Amino acid sequence: MNRKQAPAITDAVDYTLQLKPYRFFRLDNGIEVYAVHAGAQEVIQFEWVFSAGSCYESKQAVASTANYMLKNGTRSKSAFQLDEAFEFYGGYCNRSCFTETSLISLHTLTRHVDRLLPLVREMISESVIPESELSIYKQNAAQRLKVNLQKCDFVAGRMIDHYVYGSKHPSGRYTTLDDIEALQREDIMAFYQSFYQQGHCRIFVSGYLPANLEQTLNALFGDLPLRQEAPVYPTIVRRMASEKKHRIINDPSSVQGAIRMAIPFPDRTDPDFKKAQVLNILFGGYFGSRLMSNIREDKGYTYGIYSYIQNQLRDTAWIISTEAGKDVCEDTIKEVYHEMKLLCEQRIADDELSLVRNYMIGTTLSEMDGPFSIMAKWKNIILKGLDERYFYDTIDTVKHVSADELQAVARRFFKPAEFYELVVY
Repeated sequence: MNRKQAPAITDAVDYTLQLKPYRFFRLDNGIEVYAVHAGAQEVIQFEWVFSAGSCYESKQAVASTANYMLKNGTRSKSAFQLDEAFEFYGGYCNRSCFTETSLISLHTLTRHVDRLLPLVREMISESVIPESELSIYKQNAAQRLKVNLQKCDFVAGRMIDHYVYGSKHPSGRYTTLDDIEALQREDIMAFYQSFYQQGHCRIFVSGYLPANLEQTLNALFGDLPLRQEAPVYPTIVRRMASEKKHRIINDPSSVQGAIRMAIPFPDRTDPDFKKAQVLNILFGGYFGSRLMSNIREDKGYTYGIYSYIQNQLRDTAWIISTEAGKDVCEDTIKEVYHEMKLLCEQRIADDELSLVRNYMIGTTLSEMDGPFSIMAKWKNIILKGLDERYFYDTIDTVKHVSADELQAVARRFFKPAEFYELVVY
């Protein structure tokens, strides 16, 4: 190698991306397991994904509370003993709850799998939701909510969902202090029994996998009374707010306002979805986007402004999010619409589109660096009922979508009269 000569520069779009395949098997009770063996370090990640999101709850905040309380006491171990056991072996166990699904994750060294997996089994099958732990949780949750409600950005984030989805939609409902106070152990226990002890679960494993992975998982989870089929997704009617422009005073002493703009957006079966993902990046999806160049770099109204398509299994929205000084919030909104208008009326330059293509492919390359990232790609595909063709079709769209096609997508979605506007001061 001649180190006096710089290596040739290769555009990211010239790379051929290959998504490392997973290994699939079922446990004795029919539970699906997806495993990716990769990486040189002896670390491993387990994820148990349950159909136990907030869309299945009958009372507000029950699903998220049940998910959190999984680690707060079982028949044989207290919350302290569970935490101590995970930490003794250097493991990290976390829980998360979303609209459609909930998650238990475990990161550990491969050699400690046999010691830590039994603890997760206990959480799934033997949690007792102690009243004392629930009381502490309610107190902490109420305090966090009181603090967050003073933040304009937090209020704006949940109010825009309320407007664009409707108050009855799981994505549009928001938790109040009264909801937290009304939480009852009986309701949480009933949800836990239906959606965890006897719920629908899929397991995703990635990292340096032990040779006996299938036998280990089968011995610990293959006999649990978990369901092979997901529960029936509740029928939800999206009832959007009739008024589209909202201005809310939340903190009179604040010096800036939180801005949200949003429209309802179709799911991944829509023929323009993949093209819209490219348009979103160009419009406001990365630091070199048009919104950032105009509103941050040129006008100086904000430190950052982004647009994104919410990553949900069903109903979703296209959202623009930023914070700006109180005196320039309305001007910021005008500039967002101005950039929409330009994308509808003027053809995107080839060099700008080339930059976006390279950014998106380069980002995808970095997101596939390591077993956990590879599994994150697969999990996103599998949970949405797709297959690997969706991944490769998306890459193909990024590489070959034309400026004319993106302009057509902009004309379809960038209609100012259909956007919900929210400013929280």
